[in-house]
Amino acid sequence: MQAEASMRLSGGCLCGAVRYELDRAPGPIVLCHCGQCRKAQGSAFATVAPVAVEAFRLVRGVDRLRGFQSSPGKWRSFCGDCGSPIHSRRDDRPAVLRLRVGSLDDPFDQRPAAHIHVASKAAWWTIDDALPQYPGIEPGR
Repeated sequence: MQAEASMRLSGGCLCGAVRYELDRAPGPIVLCHCGQCRKAQGSAFATVAPVAVEAFRLVRGVDRLRGFQSSPGKWRSFCGDCGSPIHSRRDDRPAVLRLRVGSLDDPFDQRPAAHIHVASKAAWWTIDDALPQYPGIEPGR
């Protein structure tokens, strides 16, 4: 993951019950087209980026954050009040969260790096940019 030690970002859910801070910028942003992300986001894809667990801090709403095991070993966290997705995590990668980039408040200078899980993308969505496309997860993860 790329990191800027001096950067601090904040974010949270739609209703404001859950708030978090990041001590550094997230890693590469990817657009995930898997069926689970489409269902969880209610959109054609999820915009996610890896964040080191030690760089992520909940500052409000710990009691409002809810989790759902969407597949064996994968947990999705969201606000229990408004339903906004915040992040996901995998049991086999305990040091990394996959942050829902749309939950960030602060702008940062990063653009998506790739489309992943395009083998299961929505039939009604056309990818028409020049980003790399991978049928499954991105190489190196």
